[in-house]
Amino acid sequence: MKSLFGIMVNVLVLLSGFATVIVSSKVKSVLYFVPKYQTAQTEVFPFQNTSLPWNVRVDDLVSRLTLEEIQLQMARGGAGEYGGPAPAIPRLGIGPYNWDTECLRGDVETAENATAFPQAIGLAATFSPQLLYDVATAAGREVRGKHNDYVRRGIYGSHTGASCFSPVINIARDGRWGRLQETYGEDPYMSGKLAESFIQGLQGNHSRYVQATGGCKHFDVHAGPEDIPVPRETFNAIVSERDWRMTFLPAFRQCVRAGTFSVMCSYNRINGVPACANGKLLTDILRNEWNFTGYVVSDEQAIENIITRHHYLNNSVDTAAACVNAGCNLELSPNLPQPVYLSIVDAVNQGKLSENLVRERVKPLFYTRMRLGEFDLEDNNPYASLSNRDVETPEHQALAIEAAAQSFVLLKNQNNILPLQEDDHKRVAIMGPMANNYAQIFGDYTPWQDRSFTKTSLEALTKVYPGIKYHVGCLDGTPCKSYQAQIVPKIVTGADLIFIALGTGVALETENTDRANLDLPGHQKDLVLDILKNSGNATVVVLLFNAGPLNMTFADESDQVGAILECFYPAQATGDALVNVLFNRQGKYSPAGRLPLTWPKYDWQLPPMVNYSMEGRTYRYLKTDPLYPFGYGLSYSNFSYDFLMALAHKEPKTDLDVALYFTNKGPVDADEVVQCYISWRNQTLPVPQRQLVYFNRFHVKVGVQVQLTFTVSWESWTFWDNDQWVIQEGLMDIYCGGQQPNQKKTVPSNVLSDTFQIYSTVYMDQL
Repeated sequence: MKSLFGIMVNVLVLLSGFATVIVSSKVKSVLYFVPKYQTAQTEVFPFQNTSLPWNVRVDDLVSRLTLEEIQLQMARGGAGEYGGPAPAIPRLGIGPYNWDTECLRGDVETAENATAFPQAIGLAATFSPQLLYDVATAAGREVRGKHNDYVRRGIYGSHTGASCFSPVINIARDGRWGRLQETYGEDPYMSGKLAESFIQGLQGNHSRYVQATGGCKHFDVHAGPEDIPVPRETFNAIVSERDWRMTFLPAFRQCVRAGTFSVMCSYNRINGVPACANGKLLTDILRNEWNFTGYVVSDEQAIENIITRHHYLNNSVDTAAACVNAGCNLELSPNLPQPVYLSIVDAVNQGKLSENLVRERVKPLFYTRMRLGEFDLEDNNPYASLSNRDVETPEHQALAIEAAAQSFVLLKNQNNILPLQEDDHKRVAIMGPMANNYAQIFGDYTPWQDRSFTKTSLEALTKVYPGIKYHVGCLDGTPCKSYQAQIVPKIVTGADLIFIALGTGVALETENTDRANLDLPGHQKDLVLDILKNSGNATVVVLLFNAGPLNMTFADESDQVGAILECFYPAQATGDALVNVLFNRQGKYSPAGRLPLTWPKYDWQLPPMVNYSMEGRTYRYLKTDPLYPFGYGLSYSNFSYDFLMALAHKEPKTDLDVALYFTNKGPVDADEVVQCYISWRNQTLPVPQRQLVYFNRFHVKVGVQVQLTFTVSWESWTFWDNDQWVIQEGLMDIYCGGQQPNQKKTVPSNVLSDTFQIYSTVYMDQL
């Protein structure tokens, strides 16, 4: 979903009065709080009684609503003048609430400052659940603080709520997909673990109240196309049950287990049925199999598209009935005065919906608001005191730098030219469309902020090299159709250190915009070749700012290119993080990011975008050698894996205990990302060729051996076959190291292996 109205704030005038009322009740020692909005309220209701269980309070509240009031609550989940907020119900003392908030890596697109952490694909490259938790915690504080201030000021417009349409956990199955940058990469297990950390950090750890609520999207089988070769609004994803169960659903199952309050149904059809009207998806799987009790919100205009783009139904009454029956609780319309869900009452009157079901569907919405503390005294809610003072704090700015630095992936470091020494180079140049491109270093869905919080690469490097020479090279930015080759010799001739800043940005890859191929855009490759032709013996460092893979084979194989550093979209911390890593400042910035998706070597390694079979896609099913594998990334240090043991394993549905030792051999203190994979000895089974089952990031001093023990979930060796989950008896291999096993493109460390056995076969209806 993309807001059509940016930072436009829709201000609703509060009803007159400012009242805080405390009254007695029949329940001993219970106080009721009537918020300042509730001046029209003339009595106290059980749903305001904090001693009652949540479900009793919700049932009481919903029982007092008319069907027409419920219809409005379910229809106003969007942005803009008409899209939201859900209107007030003054007779019950209920204020407005805006559901349309994005928190992908900060408080996105809201008015006034918010910390802009790196784009999601960069956060995934950290391979650090702890960092995702820390970033989400900070983002949640800012979202809640700004929400509290908006409510105090009577502002209920777009992006003012505390319910987030985040994180995005679709599988990045195709490097050309424009929205790939919003995801956590191509692996279902990793996407699920990072989603778990994000949800837990965002929502907080209070036993009663929630800091801000999470919402995983887009549910489901949504991973391109955006516009090439067909529009996403009409696309029908044809997926096998096995690929659906083993690739596209697992991360969402983990998100539900982590306690997300919502999921967002996607634009596409799944095997012919629109996701937001798909009862198999939203009820059979989500609610019945996974026991999800939260709410489903539609993507923006997804419900209207059922009529206008998919032509699945032809009127609002039938469409409202189909979506509510299937399990969609809240409509996110494209700012329509008359959204589809304003036909809910008509659908009930025509017998196409039951009133009881409609009342059940609205309950999770009010449960969410209750858990945020809307109907309780603020005194006991630790999140009620947050405000704009908690936004862009020094701690959050420092975390943004740390997150960006941890996200960088060192793809090439010929002869260990990095880290640089500041005094080793006197004549320095930088060229390229991303060197000083403030607008493009954030990626999509970014917080907006004052320019003073951000440094570009050029700005940060100028602090180190005051005489640095610069030219953009591409006059039109990253499309690089207007290229000035004649300027190259004037900038780089005689330099002993040259930076080349390349990439894509939202100009070329974003929501609604796919890439036709993986090539460097426009004349960017020509720029590199012209620089190399005029570089002499200079050290050349290529900096990449992009999300999807780029065809960098020529630079990877060139002896003139000393280093390639993938930076993704680092946002406000771009410059500071870059110099920290390039120079290993304070000895604690050795790069340890790892690629969260495979970089193909050739375009022919990518099946057609519209083909949803996983055959040949991602490291799990790709049979040919990529340019850079999933999990690949270099370090300034070297690590040795010393010991691996899979401990005795007897029952098929028992987790596997693993012991692993590894040592930092130097020369610098550094982070290491541990990766463990399993594979089935019997590759005739319908299983991936290998599967990530454990990862984590550790900071290790030189000479120190880390001794780890961890468990691998038994669910890791389940697979879908003949409409059921299966554990197959037989031998399994486990591999642990700083990379995948058996990769042609390797990092300078080893991978250890061990074997364990599954002694019996088990069949299951669900996990």
